[in-house]
Amino acid sequence: MRSKPLLYLAFGMLLTYNVQAQTASTDSLQKEVTQLKKDVSALKRIKFSGYIQPQFQLADSAGAASVAGGNFASGLNNRFMIRRGRLKAVYAATENGKGISTSQYTLQIDVTERGMVIKEAFAKLTDPWKGIASVSMGMFNNPFGFEVGYSSALRETPEFGRMSQTLFPNEMEVGAMLTLQGPKKSKWNKYRLDAAFVNGNSAPGYGVDVSDFDSKKDFIGRLSTDQSFKDGKLLIGAGLSYYSGGFRIDSVNVYSMGQSTTGINGFILDTKAADNGVVTISDRGFTDRTYMGADLRLTVKWKAGSTTLRGEYISGQQPGLSTSSKSPNDKTPISKDIYNREFSGGYFYLIHALPKLPLEFVAKYDIYDPNTAVAGDEVGKVPGASDKTTNETDLKYTTLGLGLNWYYDQNIRLMAYYDMVTNETSTNLSGWTADKQDNIFTLRMQVKF
Repeated sequence: MRSKPLLYLAFGMLLTYNVQAQTASTDSLQKEVTQLKKDVSALKRIKFSGYIQPQFQLADSAGAASVAGGNFASGLNNRFMIRRGRLKAVYAATENGKGISTSQYTLQIDVTERGMVIKEAFAKLTDPWKGIASVSMGMFNNPFGFEVGYSSALRETPEFGRMSQTLFPNEMEVGAMLTLQGPKKSKWNKYRLDAAFVNGNSAPGYGVDVSDFDSKKDFIGRLSTDQSFKDGKLLIGAGLSYYSGGFRIDSVNVYSMGQSTTGINGFILDTKAADNGVVTISDRGFTDRTYMGADLRLTVKWKAGSTTLRGEYISGQQPGLSTSSKSPNDKTPISKDIYNREFSGGYFYLIHALPKLPLEFVAKYDIYDPNTAVAGDEVGKVPGASDKTTNETDLKYTTLGLGLNWYYDQNIRLMAYYDMVTNETSTNLSGWTADKQDNIFTLRMQVKF
């Protein structure tokens, strides 16, 4: 009988131990679940996206010069290439009580057979009160115009137009940008203002270092709006853009277009730039680079499908070289003579998507006139003895592109596109008395996630 109390005591001790063990196990499990929730929450704030664009191209002639993915190598008229291989990571901080994510980190790389290069790397801070103002700093999309900032994964054509590639090589810039946009659920959300100060020598390309080489910063401003009408069946967008900047030049001559004593338009030594027309760091030392642009977009959804009209026009002054009107895209100060040109250009898209088939027809016309002061046979005429003659760099280009996009599924798009390029001709320029054989056919597969 004395064994019963001992039995009861042992049973009670065992029960207590089991309860304590279960409690400890439950607490440990709860901690693990809590930590797992935190880890999942952090991972949900990281978004990965990307796309790859392998393609085949066929040119009219071997060694054709092209803006459709770069010039063809000598003796080559067809090629396979990976045009873009993008991987993008975006980390957005947890939204505060007002539904505003106050910070964002973005990194995007491009990997192709030519190597790897950074396309975007910036931090973004947003005001925590209304979410109206945000500041981005680093390498980001150039905010000028519509086409330059439009994603290559969404663009209906293989490449940007010749004008966009000439003025804004590699599309990105390094600097700081202020963005103002109305709260999400207000009527002011339809309006956006971007104002950026940037280095002005674009973003790096393959094997190209674009560390800043001068103290001058360029300003880029854009005011845009996107409106929706008739329950989303009519979409209208518009924008105005302005660019003001320049770059350092070291002890070179500066030429601007004018009429020589012989009555012929040519590059005249700019004696206003500095004494004897020679620019040095001590007297002026910087070029003037000014653009103004306007863009308009219209999409109508109707019985026959969805039709989009899109256009943009840009004009201004472009300081370039005798052999190129392209904006600087290097870390080295310009040490060659500067040729100031007044330019104009633009593009026009007609896009129609069928209603029940995953097909989209595209027509694009773009034009770039690097020097509006001369045309046709005026180009290449010899002006005064001390003046510089215009050349093939001053010829106008127009391109008509026709294409078909097949959206195989939500991740895959197949594109067939034909660029018909026409260059201005001049009887005064050897090799440019007729149109070049540089039309390009592109067959592309795009896979994105």
